[in-house]
Amino acid sequence: MNVSFYIAKRYLFSKSSNNAINFITIIAAIGVIIGSASLFIVLSGFAGLKDFSLEFSTIVDPDLKVLAAKGKSFELTQEDIKHINDLEDISSFSKVIEERVILNFEGKNIITTLKGVDKNYPKSTIDSIMVQGQWFEANTDQIVAGWGVSNNLSFGVFDYAKTIKIYAPKPGKGQVSSVKGAFNSVNATNSGVFQINETLDNSYVFANIETVKYLLNYKENQVSAIEVQLKNPKNLAIVKQQLLEVLGDKVIIKNRIQLNDALYKMLNTENLAVYLIFTLVLIIALFNVIGSIIMMILDKKQNLHTLFNLGATVKDIRNVFFLQGGLMTIIGGALGLLLGFIIIWLQKMFGLLMITPSLPYPVSVKVINFLIVFATISFLGLAASKIASGRITKNLIIAS
Repeated sequence: MNVSFYIAKRYLFSKSSNNAINFITIIAAIGVIIGSASLFIVLSGFAGLKDFSLEFSTIVDPDLKVLAAKGKSFELTQEDIKHINDLEDISSFSKVIEERVILNFEGKNIITTLKGVDKNYPKSTIDSIMVQGQWFEANTDQIVAGWGVSNNLSFGVFDYAKTIKIYAPKPGKGQVSSVKGAFNSVNATNSGVFQINETLDNSYVFANIETVKYLLNYKENQVSAIEVQLKNPKNLAIVKQQLLEVLGDKVIIKNRIQLNDALYKMLNTENLAVYLIFTLVLIIALFNVIGSIIMMILDKKQNLHTLFNLGATVKDIRNVFFLQGGLMTIIGGALGLLLGFIIIWLQKMFGLLMITPSLPYPVSVKVINFLIVFATISFLGLAASKIASGRITKNLIIAS
């Protein structure tokens, strides 16, 4: 066994004759354990919150979304549809028309996004978002409104006595002679209410694609987008290339992450900020490790003099305390990770911390967080040990 490592291990696990040094060493070890546990808990909590947020934002997002490269729409011919149907990796695809419209009900107005979808819109998505009523029937002017839209305009489900007026600006150029002549309108009935997240609930309304096509004066083959579901998401890049070959440069294709790039950037930025803040806390805690090693050096000055006389070099003696600090941070970091994992597991199993009476704070255990915490604590601990052991000089040893 390496002599420096053996002595470092003895110094770390054996008691000193000076109780103050024992107390400082214990405080330093506890600081490392709590620091690494805290960092792991915060990262796991943020990972859970991130998954929770993205779960609701992507529930209505397709695997791939085909959008117009220029303008708001593009033409999808029957030949294009045939070629897309021939692609084996595509489970289903739905034609979509989206536009901002005005909803009017009983004198109240609200601007929302009207999303027209065809009969191929995934039933799994429909079933997962509906909370009241039912999905609209084909070939009708029924709509399905978000929970927030329904509340803001105070309409319910299947109220045939009071219809909802939908206004969409007529396409064209030049001056508008009258307000009535500037809009197409449809009288609709709300058949159901969906709930996804606050943003979508307050701004989205689903309708038949034919209704939206009429409102916007779209041609038969004109669409805003195509939403594609894949049999195997692993083949996403292959299908994306195939769709580009079929539809050409008139379209651009985005995956789930690209559709929510602003949300992903915000969450990743917040995650980085939280990591840096708690790393700073960890750095402050590791000052205890530096202090503990320096105190140990001063306590063992006589022993260092003996080691030097026996032939140990200054570098060998420095390695003793460098390894002692390294062992303290690595072992403390591992124990902290274990403690953090136990707390996260208890939260997942028993919901120790609740956001609401029925919703526990979301947490997620990810391997990457284990690696990040362990790498961080190891690097900072070794740096602290290097700084502390660098205090040993030949003059300090001889002066002993």
